[in-house]
Amino acid sequence: MPASIFLVALGSNRCGRHGRPRDEVVAALRLLGGRAAPVVASAPLGPSTRTFANSAVLIESDEAPPELLARLKAIERGFGRRRGRRWGARVIDLDIILWSGGAWQSPTLTIPHPAFRARAFVLAPAATIAPEWRVPGSAMTLRQLHARLTRARAAPNRLRCA
Repeated sequence: MPASIFLVALGSNRCGRHGRPRDEVVAALRLLGGRAAPVVASAPLGPSTRTFANSAVLIESDEAPPELLARLKAIERGFGRRRGRRWGARVIDLDIILWSGGAWQSPTLTIPHPAFRARAFVLAPAATIAPEWRVPGSAMTLRQLHARLTRARAAPNRLRCA
């Protein structure tokens, strides 16, 4: 398989062997190589109360998407990630968001990532390193998706009764 480009999102909200969550993300970025976005802080999803450190990276790989997924899961285990409560604290989380080959669907992997369009903590870093990447099945770029998600919205009009 010729080399492909993958957009991988990274997140951490628990200290690990590399230090604080930001340090865990930086260590994973170093391990993955590629073109990395700055690390940003974001509010947690779900029941977790810990702030996340997030980033994204563009990596080139000869691996097929399932092979890259297996490598990312091995990295997560190496960092001390254990499966547990959904949206709970984690040392590192690595997700394939986009692939230059387009869409991929299998029982264990969906590309584009099903929820990334609604997550500013993914779109903000991704838009800094790949602003013009057009999302499969959409005419929109990462920059446009981020702008749409984060734009200021007017408060709804209140209905008045006569």
